[in-house]
Amino acid sequence: MHLCGVALGNLAIVCANRRDVLLQVLDGRVTVYVGRGAEKALMEANWADDDRVSEIIRTLNFGKYAEGKKEEEHNAKQHY
Repeated sequence: MHLCGVALGNLAIVCANRRDVLLQVLDGRVTVYVGRGAEKALMEANWADDDRVSEIIRTLNFGKYAEGKKEEEHNAKQHY
């Protein structure tokens, strides 16, 4: 049995634990904002698209927007 929207609850938990992330759910869409100012990025999905929402979760946890990733990249550049 597949429960539609389960990933949305998981996304809410991931976002609630990150000070650099804002989760917006509006009109059947999920938008996740990462960062601040000019470097702010966003990822979007239909709120019921568990596959896309799960992809956003993976990106926040392990991908481009993983917590601490920017600091690691910045520190690596300073060592060269």
